[in-house]
Amino acid sequence: MDVTRRLIVLRHAKSAWPDDVPDRERPLGPRGLRDAPNLGRWLGDSGYVPQHVVCSTARRTRETWELVSEALPSKPTIEYDEDLYGAGPEEFLNVVRRIPRDVTTLALVGHEPGVSELTLHLAGDGEDTRLVQAKFPTGAAAVLATADTWADLSAARLEAFFRPRD
Repeated sequence: MDVTRRLIVLRHAKSAWPDDVPDRERPLGPRGLRDAPNLGRWLGDSGYVPQHVVCSTARRTRETWELVSEALPSKPTIEYDEDLYGAGPEEFLNVVRRIPRDVTTLALVGHEPGVSELTLHLAGDGEDTRLVQAKFPTGAAAVLATADTWADLSAARLEAFFRPRD
């Protein structure tokens, strides 16, 4: 039986830049605090509710996911992974490839440039990905659909792309 799996790739919401705070500890800023719940509502309203989430350990990604998840109709399992801080496509794929087969909707919460690189690596750089190519803004999410198992993930189709200003 063919199963469509969905990979939701989220970029953390807009962060603040307080003085003397290490990059990993930067909190969300006012715009991020406003945008993250909207992303959660969009995911829920669109039927893109993950069963499992892997999130970078940076403060701004954790805070983003907390606000996104509050707007979802059900709560997925969450795992925090240091490897997603500064990750490129291969590091993201290493995380994805260890996800159990029975998970059909997975979310990754990370940073640029890794989130756009992963999305384009899987979906290509055609007309359907032009918005991702132009900019993957803070608080945005790409929804990728694939018939591949997580262990064999090599290509996907961009099904939706949410940007906070849309």
